[in-house]
Amino acid sequence: MTRDDADDRVVADRPPDVLVVGGAGVDTTVYVPELPLPYADTYTVPPVVDRIGNTGAGVALGCRALGLRVTLVDLIGDDPQGALIRAHLAARGVDVAFAVAAAGTRRSVLLVGPDGRRTSLFDPRAVAGERLPRDLYLPALRAARHVHLSIMDFSRHVYTDVPAGTTTSTDLHDWDGEAEHHRDFALSSDIVFLSAARLGDRRETVMRSIAERGRASLVVCTDGAAGCHVLAAGGLRHFPARPLPAPVADTNGAGDAFVSGFLYGRLDGRPLDECVRLGAVAGAHACTVPGTHEDPIGLDALLSA
Repeated sequence: MTRDDADDRVVADRPPDVLVVGGAGVDTTVYVPELPLPYADTYTVPPVVDRIGNTGAGVALGCRALGLRVTLVDLIGDDPQGALIRAHLAARGVDVAFAVAAAGTRRSVLLVGPDGRRTSLFDPRAVAGERLPRDLYLPALRAARHVHLSIMDFSRHVYTDVPAGTTTSTDLHDWDGEAEHHRDFALSSDIVFLSAARLGDRRETVMRSIAERGRASLVVCTDGAAGCHVLAAGGLRHFPARPLPAPVADTNGAGDAFVSGFLYGRLDGRPLDECVRLGAVAGAHACTVPGTHEDPIGLDALLSA
């Protein structure tokens, strides 16, 4: 729905378990013979595919596949890519409230190697000072059980409107622990997810800094095949990765799937160990299917793994 036809009755009839703020886009996936890709004038590749992508769409679709009621609010272009996003989300039962993004829909070109690793070329289509209209997101924000904020610049301004008692989360992705863009999200969320990719031996220091300086009661740092590290009230713990249920196809979307599985467990009142396990199962599944968010794991498969 657009800003003009947003209807509070929809929110009242179907209050979301999870409100996802920002982060839908379109991925153009190119399967390449190796990464990094050596220079050549031309490569012949398998069919190049446009699919729904980016982190907010991944969390929304992953949570919806697990039976949670989900609303996504975002700035999306009035273009073919925006139409693809809206149609895909609507077909899968995700409520969408959007305003038109002045520069068009976010795009990513994903180069995926034979082992499933990827390099992402991200075009954020950002416009300085662009904001989500408050009347677009406030109805869902006031009704949601949990709010997940993607690290779009406009999302940071939503924190001040989150009702007292409503929990929040964010995913900092491959934050280096220093870039200023991520800091508001790191220090303003109750649950902070991030990747160990750029942290090296500073991983624990950065995790503890997030918890000590901000409001996070949980900091979860995913580390690929090495599993994940979780900082909670009881201290820092390591959890192993789950084995893949099938050969790796494409690692795109594994982090978003982890977040979805973890949030399902959290909203279902499960203990921390079980939330981590469910996140790891969802992430492992995502590595075995092509595309970023085409086939998120369902609830029966998640709970039986």
